[in-house]
Amino acid sequence: MADLERRVAESLGKEDAAFFPTGTMAQQVTLRCWAERTGNGRVVLHPLSHPELFESDAFRRVSGLRPVRATGAPRHPTAEEIRRLPESFGALMLELPLRDAGFLLPSWEELVEVTEAARERDAVVHFDGARLWESTTHFGRPLNEIAALADTVYVSFYKSLDGLSGAAVAGPRSLIEETRLWRHRYGGNVFQQFPAALAALAGLDDELPRLPEYVAHARLVAGAMAEGFRDAGLAWFTVHPEVPHTHQFQVWLPFSAEALGDAVMRQAEESGIALFPRPWWEPGLPPGVAVTEVTVSAAGLDWTATDVRAAVRDFVNSIDR
Repeated sequence: MADLERRVAESLGKEDAAFFPTGTMAQQVTLRCWAERTGNGRVVLHPLSHPELFESDAFRRVSGLRPVRATGAPRHPTAEEIRRLPESFGALMLELPLRDAGFLLPSWEELVEVTEAARERDAVVHFDGARLWESTTHFGRPLNEIAALADTVYVSFYKSLDGLSGAAVAGPRSLIEETRLWRHRYGGNVFQQFPAALAALAGLDDELPRLPEYVAHARLVAGAMAEGFRDAGLAWFTVHPEVPHTHQFQVWLPFSAEALGDAVMRQAEESGIALFPRPWWEPGLPPGVAVTEVTVSAAGLDWTATDVRAAVRDFVNSIDR
């Protein structure tokens, strides 16, 4: 575990790092520690960020933090929006990439500007970097240079690195020592975490170097999917973003989630190909539209653009209309 924490700190260019069993705990503890230091429990974060959507309101109810919204648009906040916020805040949290907006990242210049704007407001900067590992291609910068823009950075081990579980927070040594104390208070000193640590170390060795290759191939796959939907005669579809920022992106189609889920199963049974294995869901707006997520990893590297186009056409033909 100590070796894992050391390697994460070195990769992100921080003084220290602490392992946590979950990212939910890691971020709540980190932002709670910052709130105590700054004397301000208001945290600027996006309404599509993980604490707002997937943590059962624990951000407020467990940690006593108060979210502040700079924008409701499905994108990252701008520097000017941060400067215009009418009340003070202790921290700015940026989810990089913003998963529920389509795994979106700002430009490097936008990221620099928004972090500078937060510091103009005397706030610290925290990166929700659950998927930061694969963001280097988009930014054209190494991990440590990206992480240098933030005071603390959270990373996940079981997403892009394909580990068993777990997360880490990296930052100043004095604050990380404080997070270890709160980790114990939150019940995070789980007995025998060495399997998670070993899997994370394997991910750093094996998966991290391959992520740029996955990102590059995701761009090929996304383009081929769009061509396949056009070839199949669909009047409307969206591959979002058109050029993926990471190795993950969204696909939007004008059918119900049930019809698309049935088509996934039908294609898999008839051809042995499950093109969209992740669930489809209907966000509600626009009505009659469903969305899913696509991830391109090692197995996807075998797919050529021709393979993708053919599979997409076959999938569209499998939809019960």
